[in-house]
Amino acid sequence: MISARFVALVGALVVAAPLVAAGEGVPLPQPAPKKNALQAAAHQPPAPPVPTDASGRPIPVRPPDPVPYDGSQYPLVQKINAYLTSLQSLTGDFVQLGPDGSRTVGKFYIQKPGRVRFDYEPPSPINVVADGTTVVVHDRTLETSDQYPLSQTPLRYLLAEQIDLARDTNLVSVSQDNTFISVTIEERQLLIGTHKLVLMFTAKDMQLRQWTITDPQGYETTVAVYNLDSTHKPDPGMFEITYQAQQQ
Repeated sequence: MISARFVALVGALVVAAPLVAAGEGVPLPQPAPKKNALQAAAHQPPAPPVPTDASGRPIPVRPPDPVPYDGSQYPLVQKINAYLTSLQSLTGDFVQLGPDGSRTVGKFYIQKPGRVRFDYEPPSPINVVADGTTVVVHDRTLETSDQYPLSQTPLRYLLAEQIDLARDTNLVSVSQDNTFISVTIEERQLLIGTHKLVLMFTAKDMQLRQWTITDPQGYETTVAVYNLDSTHKPDPGMFEITYQAQQQ
């Protein structure tokens, strides 16, 4: 059985991919004469800067107010699908804010299909690895290694080579404001209940900003990411799992 704690941990972590979406009531982009486009740009208010802390790490922020997905935004969802399909690898740094207010940092590495690794910096003892079939959550302090099928985790659709968010997920809302764009997905599992995933991106350059997962008990875990690199291919050995050692 997959625990709610695992869903909160892994679901909050392994959903790193830049997306684009627009909310209901936001007009789709229309072709316009170059002169009109320049005039519109001149009157467009600048996007506020993304907030950071004293060390330059991003500070988790609230997403735009959710707007229900009604199908009219599907042309934009198709652009998201195309981007996700084209994205084969992604690396970067992350800051995680737990439901108890705890703050941890680390690095993540993604290589499609199905491989991901999250390394937390000390004092956190956690390490998460998926090899394309199985996800292992290793706790160095407790000396435990919990294994879960990748197919039964929130990772599966974001680590797939082909993705259609409207078809493969329960897409609840897409919304945007002058600063951020957000996509909300709900996933229902019979044994542990429903969890919600909110993905956020900067509106100016369509870069991944953060994601938040709400577990069935209502606890939220937020991860803000930065220093993203989609050109670097991680070492395949980073995703290897020695199953015999993990099961001891």
